[in-house]
Amino acid sequence: MLNNTPSPNMSNFQKKSILTNPISSHTIDQARADRLHRVQQQLKINNCGAILLYDPINIRYASDSSNMQVWTLHNYARYLLVIADGPVILWEFHNCEHLLDGRELIDEVRDAINYSYFGAGNRAAQKAEQWANEIADVLAQYNIRDQHLAIDKAEQEAIQILTVKHQIKVVDGHSLMEQARKIKSAAEIALMQWTINVCETGIQRMYDELTPGMTENQLWAWLHFENIQHGGEWIETRLLSSGSRTNPWMQESSNRVMNLGEIISFDTDLIGPYGYCADISRAWTVGHTKPTDQQRSIYQEAYNQIHHNMSLLKAGLSYREFSQRAWKIPDKYYQNRYCCLAHGIGMCDEHPAIAHQGDDWKSSGYDGVFEENMVVCVESYIGAVNGAEGVKLEQQVLITKQGVKELSTYPWEYDWLK
Repeated sequence: MLNNTPSPNMSNFQKKSILTNPISSHTIDQARADRLHRVQQQLKINNCGAILLYDPINIRYASDSSNMQVWTLHNYARYLLVIADGPVILWEFHNCEHLLDGRELIDEVRDAINYSYFGAGNRAAQKAEQWANEIADVLAQYNIRDQHLAIDKAEQEAIQILTVKHQIKVVDGHSLMEQARKIKSAAEIALMQWTINVCETGIQRMYDELTPGMTENQLWAWLHFENIQHGGEWIETRLLSSGSRTNPWMQESSNRVMNLGEIISFDTDLIGPYGYCADISRAWTVGHTKPTDQQRSIYQEAYNQIHHNMSLLKAGLSYREFSQRAWKIPDKYYQNRYCCLAHGIGMCDEHPAIAHQGDDWKSSGYDGVFEENMVVCVESYIGAVNGAEGVKLEQQVLITKQGVKELSTYPWEYDWLK
């Protein structure tokens, strides 16, 4: 029978102190200005007059406005137009203009037209045409109707009206935004570091609360709790598992009761204060018992992979060379390898995703160059096929000319290492 009783320490949660937010209004304003500048810079590089954004993370990046972020990931309820040499116009959800107080980067607010079936029903085609007419009118108003319009995502029927009826030249805006988001300013790094601090407070809370007899879900809830009470937003996955559920990886938290001495691994994927992501993985034993020889061995291998690959990273290194020189995964662990060696991160997991050599590189690898002030997460999963358990580790780092600066500093299990 599952044990659904609270952890013994849950009644003491109010005694835990809340971190003091160190972020100044100047830092926030600077990050906003830096991000909008990068979007407009990418528009000019790509010969686009404007970009229309629906992805709420892209809207947040360009204007620092947010509204029902997860809900608007799957509802076309608000959208933003950034003009390369002009204003920023937001079409906001019904009666939500008051949410934009203090958002000086937004020059104009209009009522959004929702042409999705949820919002429009059998009037979807009519609403899509109304939407396209207004977008075309705005482009004409700012003399950019004959230039390329980038769009990150939208319903195909609406885009077709733009391109066929109004002869608007639409190009992909998703890749443009990924390029804009790739390099982080000093102000952005400060915001991200604060999210990491909040995340590591949540990790420590999980460590402190972890006891045999808890369910995975009960433990995972503590990370959510610390994130929300510090002004964080959501967690993109539920990647926490214990015991036999740690191998293979990617099983999300459940009501499984955790037993003394089992491995517990997790991947935070946490969207914290100001919309930035902290993506950190650690592994412990339930009850913080001394690891078995097998647990120690797979932890050591994961630690070796993370630290070897971190030691390679620096500005100017190509993705291909990094992949070629990466730590060689022992054959018995290779089939269960993590999906990538490393990936970019900002307001979520971002470009690039670096593939392993071999079949992975042939099928999905692509080249590029690590640049100064990119932030990446270095990944490892070690677990043998049909093995008893596995270990997931991940570290978030800033790329510099000389190497990396580790942004996540939550301690490793040093006493597990040989």
